[in-house]
Formats: sequence, C-alpha cells, structure tokens
Amino acid sequence: MSIAPPFPIRKECPPGACVCGREALLVDRADAGAGTEPAPADLRVLSLTREEERKLLAHIEQLASYEELLRLEQRLRSLLGVELRITPSARGVRTVRGLAIELLERPGLCRKTREAVPAALRRRLDQQPEIVYALLNARDLLGE
Repeated sequence: MSIAPPFPIRKECPPGACVCGREALLVDRADAGAGTEPAPADLRVLSLTREEERKLLAHIEQLASYEELLRLEQRLRSLLGVELRITPSARGVRTVRGLAIELLERPGLCRKTREAVPAALRRRLDQQPEIVYALLNARDLLGE
C-alpha cells in the first residue's frame, strides 16, 4: 500500500533501468504513515518529474556566475533534499575535467538524473570558465 504525496511525483523508470528505490520509498512512507511515528522518508526528491528535470537542466545551462551556482546548490538542497558536490582534484585543476561533480545518491533520485545534472553543469563550466575560477578562488586554490 502506498500513500501518494500531495504533489505530482516522478513516474517510475522501466524495470531494470534504474535502482533509485522509488517504490520502496513510497512503501516506507505508507508504512510509517500508518503508525503514530513521523514518516522517515523524504519524498521531496520525487517532485523532480521529468518535465521539472528538463527545466533544471535548462537552468543549469544558463548559469552565468558563481553566485548563481551557489544559489542552485542551495535550492537543490532546500527544495529536493539533494546534495550537489563539486570538488577539485587533489592533483590540481587544469580543465573542468579536474572537478568531480556529482549529485549524491539518495533514495528516489533517478540514476539518469544523477548523471544528467553533472553533465549539464560540466558543459556549462566548459563554456563559462570564470565560474570555475571563482569556485577555485573560493576554496583558495588559486592562492589569491
């Protein structure tokens, strides 16, 4: 038995295509909702429908500054409960490939989304190297 959340949720992936745990998340939510305990499952990530994901990717491809990137990270965290992590390589960053960009795995987050968001961000950083410079400077990797 599953209880539908009060917002539209992402449709399930084809069987075997994803291991996001969407169904288990919904079942856990229903089981927890039956008792007096508060539901432990965070369903915010399921509100990222395919249409919303397309909007997110379009927004990422329009980022113009480091400040916008920080706002994007904060909004992903607050609205979806998803953590975007961008870490420079310990051996130095000569190109955007020297940055590790990932959406941390969590129940309900589709594998395709975890791949598409970092890929879109990497493409944007290739186009806007000043964002990368600001990112590195914020972590004092440029030594300024």
